[in-house]
Amino acid sequence: MSDSILKKDCIQILNNNYIAHLAYIHNNVPFILPITYYFDQKENIIISYSNEGHKINAMRLNPIVALQFEEINSINNWKSVQIIGEFEELNGSEAKMQLHKFAQNVKSIMAKKENINAELISSFSSKLNTGSIPIVYRIKIKEILGKQKF
Repeated sequence: MSDSILKKDCIQILNNNYIAHLAYIHNNVPFILPITYYFDQKENIIISYSNEGHKINAMRLNPIVALQFEEINSINNWKSVQIIGEFEELNGSEAKMQLHKFAQNVKSIMAKKENINAELISSFSSKLNTGSIPIVYRIKIKEILGKQKF
């Protein structure tokens, strides 16, 4: 049976994971791809970063996006959370501060969940190895929905 999840359970899923699927629209065509993220519960935002490219250009033109998060144990035991939010590009010291928080949080979750000790952000992301300056962005959360099957 599939049921809605309480908001506190949705928040727990966001706090305990670091991979999500980002959905955005470009030229009236939907795109979905995985991203690494950090959930700032206090600010009610998702932080991520990317290189300049299709995804960033599309979100600059149409900032309304969706994110999907899941914890799947089996076909009959799963939880899924969807967020509707708004993209905002960060710059300067704000971008640098959020990128630092992002790295610390992802490393912490990796250590707890997977017993992986990632020393540097480059341990879990190749985006910083390209030599280009990453685009740091936040998704301001407008709505959180959750479903589960057990």
